[in-house]
Amino acid sequence: MNGDHDPVTAEHTFDVPIATLWQAITQAEQMRQWFFAEMKEFEPKEGFETEFVVVCEGRDFPHVWKITEVVPDSKIVYQWSYRGYPGDSTVTWDLTELPKGTHLKVTHKGQETFAQDDPIFSRESGQAGWDYFINESLPAYLDEQKG
Repeated sequence: MNGDHDPVTAEHTFDVPIATLWQAITQAEQMRQWFFAEMKEFEPKEGFETEFVVVCEGRDFPHVWKITEVVPDSKIVYQWSYRGYPGDSTVTWDLTELPKGTHLKVTHKGQETFAQDDPIFSRESGQAGWDYFINESLPAYLDEQKG
């Protein structure tokens, strides 16, 4: 793999226990606060599927996720595609417990399978999105929860 075919990744170390971070990335009511407000349901169990529409630049993007692997408090993997658009990808969330906190690494493989002539699906757009969610939105949400 090289260049545009490398996975998109984002990493952050959080000053929270692993169980707290796991809940934030797997419980729908929490995910709606920092990830996708449009998501109606999410269950961290293999085979679970959800679909929700995100409107961006006046266009509808039906997100389709299917959970393919779950290791509680450690790892969750799902297929990520957009109904009506070509392409299929996989998102892996890896949590590592540290002496003081938890490290999260998100790896999005297959970004290049989406229409690269559409700026919404560009590698740069994907990287910017994950950087925002993992390094800005999720930390702000967790800080807010700490009070």
